[in-house]
Amino acid sequence: MATSSPVDSVALQARLCPERLAAVDLASGARFSYAALDLDVARCATLLCARGCGVGERVVAVAKNHVAQLILHLACARIGAIYTPLNVRLALPELAALIARARPRLTIGDERIAQRPGEDITLRELLLCLPACAPRAPAPIDPDRPSLMLFTSGTTGQPKGVLLSERNISETALNFTMLARVGRDSVFLGDAPMFHTIGLISNTRPSLLLGGACLISEAFEPAVTLARLADPALCVSHYFCVPQMAAALRALPSYEPHKLSGLTALFTGGAPHPAAAIRAFVREGIPVADGFGMSEVGCVFGMPLELATIDQKAGAVGFSTPRVSTRIVDEAGVDCPVGTPGELLVRGDTVFAGYYESPEDTAAAFCEGWFRTGDIVRVDDAGFHYVVDRKKDMFISGGENVYPAEIEACLLGYPDLAEAAVVGVPDERWGEVGHLVVVPLPGKALDTTRLLAHLNERLARYKVPRFVTQLSALPRTSTGKVQKRAIRAALVVPAAT
Repeated sequence: MATSSPVDSVALQARLCPERLAAVDLASGARFSYAALDLDVARCATLLCARGCGVGERVVAVAKNHVAQLILHLACARIGAIYTPLNVRLALPELAALIARARPRLTIGDERIAQRPGEDITLRELLLCLPACAPRAPAPIDPDRPSLMLFTSGTTGQPKGVLLSERNISETALNFTMLARVGRDSVFLGDAPMFHTIGLISNTRPSLLLGGACLISEAFEPAVTLARLADPALCVSHYFCVPQMAAALRALPSYEPHKLSGLTALFTGGAPHPAAAIRAFVREGIPVADGFGMSEVGCVFGMPLELATIDQKAGAVGFSTPRVSTRIVDEAGVDCPVGTPGELLVRGDTVFAGYYESPEDTAAAFCEGWFRTGDIVRVDDAGFHYVVDRKKDMFISGGENVYPAEIEACLLGYPDLAEAAVVGVPDERWGEVGHLVVVPLPGKALDTTRLLAHLNERLARYKVPRFVTQLSALPRTSTGKVQKRAIRAALVVPAAT
């Protein structure tokens, strides 16, 4: 490979510390130094070009987590192609629809899962081809050219393709690095799915930026993950998960908090994290740093890592770095005073390039250069941010704003209740009223009259749901988010009285 200036952080670290460990594929045991990872990325770039992949072409992958996904993404960035990983858990018709929308030049599958529509080559075949490929000479990367497309989870309808440039991704990595004490000796354990921003970006790019290491596992298995976090030979410093994963770890019989003392923190996001659950970890000496981000804007907020601050501000998602600008505005676009909830707007280099082939959706997502997140947030007088709810989940009952997340928080720890969700439903008298959906613990029954009495004691009357329905489980996306759109569609609303 011709000698030239490094074009990305992996190429840079390959020059600075070629033999230093960059990545480990835990399923196969394959280990990659920075020199080896850089070489495979350059070889993969050659392979993709030979397959006709060029600037703007989509390279779709439907595969379990593997270092090869990181190699593919970095190779796409170097040649100008757009890496497009898809959710392996989707049904075949859903995958076929997304592949048809992406119109990929190349589709890569995984022989460990069922044959996928449009598959051109398997991940294993691609890896076997790399040694025979001459490394592509590096060329400057346009930082504003999209290198990644992530399809949104579709909680609000048809999934949209979020286009992210290398500038967006690098800024997200830098923001997280600043907030999360990432350094040259940091080791990330990543088992969040690599079709998601946490799995593909947050779990890899911060460590690669500074010469750290990322350990990539196929999937989250609570007992296996806990053993890895506690393994002194792996030296895991950073673990990023959704709150449900953190709860699953703590519930294991093998959970021993002192064995996790090597962690800088457990970093959580992607769904609300109850303050009580955070404080349970804090009492055991484990920092749980909640944060806020999304596919379109990357890493925005993060909590400090001091135990006392986490305990005092449990439930907050922290604050941003100086590299991200945020506002909280009301319906008229006027900045909200401290303590008043409003929609979060974001501006900065983390903000995405736009939605794939959707100029109308892109235009609607911005207001005078600010991205409208659709999340209702408040900030306290110390500058800590709290996510109140999704704007789309808020409903208006008798002229009053009702935030379902506030109601759901009142039910945390309620006896015999596994989980709960509230949605707004039409009502002739009040416009909308709340409909509470509850899931009892296995083998338990819930008295809905007592449950509503519990809420009546803690909430204003207009906030208390009018109806209650029991389900066996709440519908969730692959990343753990409750699908309230699916709940609304499934509910049979009683006639209003």
